[in-house]
Amino acid sequence: MIEQNNPLLCDLETGLCEIPDSSTKVIKNEEVHSPDKPIKVIYYTDPICSSCWGIEPQLRKLKLEYGSHLAIEYRMGGLLPDWSYSSGGISKASDVAHHWDEVSLHYDMPIDGDVWLEDPLDSSYPPSIAFKAAEMQNEDLAIAFLREIREMVFLQKKNISKWENLKAAAEKVGLDLLQFRSDFEGTAKRLFEEDLMLGRKLGVRGFPSLYFSDDQGNTEFVYGTKAYAFYEIAVLKLAPEAKKSDYKKNWEALFAKYPSLTAREFSELSSYGRVEAEEVLDALTTQEKLVKETTKNGSLWKINKVVE
Repeated sequence: MIEQNNPLLCDLETGLCEIPDSSTKVIKNEEVHSPDKPIKVIYYTDPICSSCWGIEPQLRKLKLEYGSHLAIEYRMGGLLPDWSYSSGGISKASDVAHHWDEVSLHYDMPIDGDVWLEDPLDSSYPPSIAFKAAEMQNEDLAIAFLREIREMVFLQKKNISKWENLKAAAEKVGLDLLQFRSDFEGTAKRLFEEDLMLGRKLGVRGFPSLYFSDDQGNTEFVYGTKAYAFYEIAVLKLAPEAKKSDYKKNWEALFAKYPSLTAREFSELSSYGRVEAEEVLDALTTQEKLVKETTKNGSLWKINKVVE
């Protein structure tokens, strides 16, 4: 493995996209907990973090099984401020393209790295600020917005640092566009700065980083993209009495909860193995119940609203 500390060169062994010159010190989070949900999770991520895209299947399953016990707080970490550095074999946007293709295969999540050749981003700060603006309106819509812009950059090769793409995503998930623009240009910038400051306080040095804590000050930390068991164990260490929800695993219920799913996600959430999961999704596509969006490194399925 190349020794590196470049934020866009994610370590496939640790499942981590690291921040340059970051600290490894981690301190306890002392923020207030939700009274109806015993465990608080601070999830540090970034809209263009490829390892965070790799954690989507596990995170979605965690919400389905333990969502009643968890209050998950999304925080933006500022993965790519600009291109004023050169390290780890990546000194310009085009260097990221091949690496993203490798990450896609490793996590079995579709990513087309050609966005870095065709319409490269100069920073991940605009989409991060846009997420905070969306969050000011509605937390659920903000998570839907984050998913939408990730699909844009990872599958559709769209530059999500550009306002027109952020606006299109905001409109698609149902945000108030005038308010979104106002907050994006105003308060959301301060909220993003607060995320960066808390990240430094917590000792965040890469993404994904998940800090689990209870109201007694006990903490568990899962660093990097890990198998689902790591996240479940973190929950059960803090709340041994927590019982997982027995959610519906049929395709209709899963797509009702999550409007878009990759084969890897569908396999994680359903009772199907990985190969069978894709066969089921393809069969549903043939039946025109789903629509398949294909990239060079995998596919994404959505409900076919034309015949819905």
